[in-house]
Amino acid sequence: MLVVKDIDVYYGAIHALKKLSIKVEQGNIVTLIGANGAGKSTTLKTISGLTRPKTGHIVFKDEDITRTPPEKIVGRGISQVPEGRRIFAAMSVIENLEMGAFLRKDKANIEADIEMVFTRFPRLKERRKQTAGTLSGGEQQMLAIGRALMAKPALMLMDEPSMGLAPLLVQEIFEIIRDINEQGTTILLVEQNAHMALSIADYAYVIETGEIVLQGSAGELMHSEDVKKAYLGG
Repeated sequence: MLVVKDIDVYYGAIHALKKLSIKVEQGNIVTLIGANGAGKSTTLKTISGLTRPKTGHIVFKDEDITRTPPEKIVGRGISQVPEGRRIFAAMSVIENLEMGAFLRKDKANIEADIEMVFTRFPRLKERRKQTAGTLSGGEQQMLAIGRALMAKPALMLMDEPSMGLAPLLVQEIFEIIRDINEQGTTILLVEQNAHMALSIADYAYVIETGEIVLQGSAGELMHSEDVKKAYLGG
């Protein structure tokens, strides 16, 4: 479904991604793990079109999207749940969900999909008219996921969905991610909680200083001594 091939990304003189290549097969959960500053978020931003690679190619469903504007990438079926949630804090819950469907043409189905999000996240339904900035951290994360779902993506990019959440909420968010995948959405997951990410993923990549240094099935990496020492605390 998605092929990222040999991309180089620079921030001024800083070489943020170095010949980075990953693949995401349709129907899978693929996770990208690594330390802070390793290049995880930059990878997602580059796929989304928010950052342009200097070299390399990004192909989605057999179309080269390397130079495609972000809004057209969303229209082609890729949506992102950004790091820090980035909800529209001054808008209501339902207005945030409507913004997620901004590019859609099938207006008649949008209300039904809002109800689908409310079915998945009952707490959001209870707060549908509440200002989004007044929600708890967990509720804001649910809203960010719901907003991304409103674009009806084939591929969802998720950037640190467990950040800042209590352990019980982390467990709930990962169960939601697994459920979204089981309902047919392919997921590329960036996550510092390597243990949780590997527990739900099909395939995994380890990134260090902008380079992929290890890859394999999530089960293989879960039992890798190098991964255990660096990311799993043992």
